[in-house]
Amino acid sequence: MSESNQDRFRLLVKICQLYYEDGLNQLDIAKRLGISRPHVSRMLTAAKNEGIVRISIHNPFSAEQELEKLIIKNFGIQDALVVDSSEIVSNQLHSLLGRASSPLLESTLKDGDIVGVMAGRTIGNVAEELEYFTVDGLRFVPLVGGWGSDGESWHANSNAKAFANKMKAKYSIIHAPAVVKNEETGLLLREEPEIAKVLKLAQNSRLAIVSIGELSEQATMVTSGSFHPDDVATLKERGAVANLCASFLDRNGEVIDFPGTNRMIGLTAQELRGIPTVIGIAGGTEKVESVKAALRGKWIDILVTDTVVAREIVSSL
Repeated sequence: MSESNQDRFRLLVKICQLYYEDGLNQLDIAKRLGISRPHVSRMLTAAKNEGIVRISIHNPFSAEQELEKLIIKNFGIQDALVVDSSEIVSNQLHSLLGRASSPLLESTLKDGDIVGVMAGRTIGNVAEELEYFTVDGLRFVPLVGGWGSDGESWHANSNAKAFANKMKAKYSIIHAPAVVKNEETGLLLREEPEIAKVLKLAQNSRLAIVSIGELSEQATMVTSGSFHPDDVATLKERGAVANLCASFLDRNGEVIDFPGTNRMIGLTAQELRGIPTVIGIAGGTEKVESVKAALRGKWIDILVTDTVVAREIVSSL
């Protein structure tokens, strides 16, 4: 090595030690060595290119992140978050997805946001796991009425209130069930000024936090008593595999033409699409087909799910 090359190599090493080991920033290094900050930047880049510095990131989430990349690439969504569910029992999945979603909200919520909130235990767990941080002027609004008459903590109204309490924000509620007995009642309720006002607020949300429901006898809308098994049978005959707010989707993500749609109080999938950012949260084997449908129909912008669902989705590509 020539003397000039040796001097350059010595300077590269010194700059790297000051930056990576001693924690000095580029401006501090420039002042200490009497060179320009851009020159320091170029030297750091050269040190990486020439192998003087090798950066190794300890990443325990590499498998999940590979799944995330494949889902984002193949479905064209904004982002995906996949959490490892291999070592948990099924009744812990709601909490796992809730914990994973909370930091996502911290980076997504902005001052003055209206946030639409869906019903569901997983959505309730997101609120439960959320830690307060300063965002001004928030309002949380339910996206649908109540599933059933029991006072469950995971109703959309309850979830909106839980988020608002955590974030010291305002919230609205819908004084109506999610499903009524006949179409006439549904049309009348949606025209009631207070209900119409909340539905309009929901449509004006900048962010929506939604569950992606499966279509089965175990689904919340059925076990809550809101939907009769005959309704589920009719929907299945029409090819429905997923519930998204007040709409039902087939396996290709297309909205099903369902006679009972006018009995439902809440935002439709088409209205949900008008919201700039929709976060869909769902996990567990029973959710695989419903999550696929939501992705194929491009109804969500960000997906939060577990490794079971993510692997099934990726394997079917």
